[in-house]
Amino acid sequence: MSVAPVEVEQPETEDLRRTDVPWVTIVWNDPINLMSYVTYVFQTYFGYSKKKATKLMMDVHKEGRAVVSAGSREEMERDVGAMHGFGLWATLQKDNGSGPG
Repeated sequence: MSVAPVEVEQPETEDLRRTDVPWVTIVWNDPINLMSYVTYVFQTYFGYSKKKATKLMMDVHKEGRAVVSAGSREEMERDVGAMHGFGLWATLQKDNGSGPG
């Protein structure tokens, strides 16, 4: 007596992306913090190079916001809290395909 292999239904790739969507931290422009300070925060907290930190700061300044980190919801909650601790306005949201810099 032989046993036929069981066929396992695999979810579509699109379904996997929807259930495993990473989160992002967004830093918003404000009239208070100096551009040099925002660059310093990105370098200090995230460990970004001066070039990358400056690019993200310019995105915040010119576009009004920048995605500065991506990961799990818990990680992004931590990053948002850290940005608030530095006096920056930050929020988190599900990623729509735009990662940091």
